[in-house]
Amino acid sequence: METICLAGGCFWGVEEFFSRIPGVVSTKVGYANGHTENPTYEEVCRQDTGHAEACLIEYDPEKISLQKLLGRFWSIVDPTLVDQQGPDKGNQYRTGIYYLKAADLPVIAASRAEEQERYEQPIVTEIEPLRKFWDAEEYHQRYLKKNPGGYCHIKLN
Repeated sequence: METICLAGGCFWGVEEFFSRIPGVVSTKVGYANGHTENPTYEEVCRQDTGHAEACLIEYDPEKISLQKLLGRFWSIVDPTLVDQQGPDKGNQYRTGIYYLKAADLPVIAASRAEEQERYEQPIVTEIEPLRKFWDAEEYHQRYLKKNPGGYCHIKLN
């Protein structure tokens, strides 16, 4: 199995979207690449922790490639927006691709370059190693499965 961490606005929708993709084995939402230890949702929402709401995705590369997963990621974000996706605004809603293996970087860079051709404005999606990931509180995990009518900025159908 392989793992990638993606930030695309509110993590509820990102997790639900990726959980439906064949080849995705598991998803977990949390807080990525900030400068505080074990933040709470309330702390992240204050926008002073540096964390992005993100989804840790474990996938089977024999069933879906990283390139295809990234293609799906680009389909649900506007990578030219700074600190915003849909109606959600704030630093925690920035877009990001956080990798665990340096060997994934060439695939990520090629995917970003290909995606840039679709936009006149520059893509601002962070591409960095995953330095820290803190699990979000249990009530955030699989939120839209537990609350099917819950808020989501991503079109899931």
